[in-house]
Amino acid sequence: MILGIGTDLCNIERIERTLERFGDRFRNRCFTEIEQRKAERRRDTAGTYAKRWAAKEACSKALGTGLRMGIAWRDMAVSNLRTGQPVMTVTGWARERLAEMTPAGHEAIIHVTLTDDHPWAQAFVVIEARPLSG
Repeated sequence: MILGIGTDLCNIERIERTLERFGDRFRNRCFTEIEQRKAERRRDTAGTYAKRWAAKEACSKALGTGLRMGIAWRDMAVSNLRTGQPVMTVTGWARERLAEMTPAGHEAIIHVTLTDDHPWAQAFVVIEARPLSG
């Protein structure tokens, strides 16, 4: 069963300008250490941040809240499996909201996909509720 769907389109050049203007203040407010390490290792640093920004926006929409209802940017984090597949992890208020949305006897699975084609980065998030086995 689908609990929520969100998508976001982010301008990479806008994120690049924001990084230039606010630097660590922006990075530390919006991105986890893992996200920052990943982005800073990449040739396309701004593009990597932009994809994660878009994923956070899409996740907040899939949670049905947007970013106004108490979710902090760092409550949603994108990491990657060894295969490169992106994975969304939620903590804090985002985790609480996810728990509220998830029906009894189910587990919530957050699916995320990221793409970019300069100057755009895009993310889709689908939150699925799967029945617990047993």
